[in-house]
Amino acid sequence: MKAGADARIIGITGWSGSGKTTLIIKLLPELVALGLRVATLKHAHHDFDVDLPGKDSYEHRKAGASEVIVASSRRWAQMHELGEEGEASLSALLRRLSPCDLVLIEGYKREHHPKIEIYRQIVGKPLRQPDDPTIVAIASDVPVPEATVDVIDLDDVNAVAAAIVEKAKPFDTVLDILEKT
Repeated sequence: MKAGADARIIGITGWSGSGKTTLIIKLLPELVALGLRVATLKHAHHDFDVDLPGKDSYEHRKAGASEVIVASSRRWAQMHELGEEGEASLSALLRRLSPCDLVLIEGYKREHHPKIEIYRQIVGKPLRQPDDPTIVAIASDVPVPEATVDVIDLDDVNAVAAAIVEKAKPFDTVLDILEKT
């Protein structure tokens, strides 16, 4: 494990359009203000690209490099081309993280890590909880009387941050669960 001996993991899940990314962007400053070093891991559509045509790193990948690292005095990024390999597992990706205190996972709704479900009635999709036992709380913009877990006001970022800190599970425990399922 590289994420740190006391690192913890929790996911933010919900249907497309529910506001997962928006919430994470609001949560990050709150969590950092608590003194936490936070890493995020987001599942994307199969054909995403973080590089732009014309950039040297893009041209390196398109010319056949299986891995490209771009580095500067402010940041570095690593891109790995899968080619014919299958998609990397969530546990394999988690193992690649640098030391941190908390990992927020966006997406990966079918994986078996603890998650907070973002529920907006306007999206028109059903609540995933209680059918998903890995959902440990719901952040919603409407009351959810049928919920069997804590429901938090989606607009109360402090309360959602507190729930994340409380309900995140130890890194090694989550890795064990992911690798057994």
